[in-house]
Amino acid sequence: SRHFRRPGDSPPCEPADKGETPQLKLGERPYQLSILTIISVFRHFQTTTNIILLSMAVSDLLVGLAVMPLMIVTLDFCCSFICFLFDLLSFVLTCASIGNMVLISVDRYVAICYPLRYSSIKPSTVKIFVSVCWISSIIYNLILLKDNLLHIDSSSCYKKCPFSLNDISAIVDVFITFYVPLTVIIVLYTRVFVVAVTQARAMRSRVSTTGSKTVSAMKSELRAARTLGIVILFFFICFLPYYVASLIGQDMNIEASTGQHLLFFMF
Repeated sequence: SRHFRRPGDSPPCEPADKGETPQLKLGERPYQLSILTIISVFRHFQTTTNIILLSMAVSDLLVGLAVMPLMIVTLDFCCSFICFLFDLLSFVLTCASIGNMVLISVDRYVAICYPLRYSSIKPSTVKIFVSVCWISSIIYNLILLKDNLLHIDSSSCYKKCPFSLNDISAIVDVFITFYVPLTVIIVLYTRVFVVAVTQARAMRSRVSTTGSKTVSAMKSELRAARTLGIVILFFFICFLPYYVASLIGQDMNIEASTGQHLLFFMF
């Protein structure tokens, strides 16, 4: 097991030897797209789907504005506070992103399967669910990482911000943050797919009996569900390698090099 000191016993932040610091070359990443997404969504903010999409854009933007800079800082400096921010933000933003994916799946499920009920959902209700998603992510990860955040050893965190979880906590975390949300999303989108096929068949017979406006609205909802479903699929594919490795019992101590590769891979 890894030995930790309490922050009070840790040495202050000290710069690493510049000669040993590897150069981290970051390619241009499309964080501008997140900004444009936020700007465009604000024009039509009072819709349930756009509120959730805005929340997702904010979480992705924070990865570029907060997590990545902190990761770079840990290559040259190391102290308990920097490791605290890096570990906490990484976990919270990942958890919030997955929570937003679940909310989008619920949104599409209700829109396709219960269109009349969906039209009565107020934006304020969705804002409450989004707020609960973020608050629960913060509280959950504070509880999960509390021991690591209180026992970070600055003398051993050069070029890495180590953390460790016991086997039970690691397994619980994998299921709460990945397998349970993935199962919920698969169930909801399976139902959406079945209803979508049924509605597609019904639309062919309704074109002559109903207005084109109603048919166009149904097609629009189905296209939105398909597009968001593809996004969610690739999102979870990117997370799958880490969570599969965690479930089969790989080392749960994520060091800097591995953590950096995961961040680049996932985001």
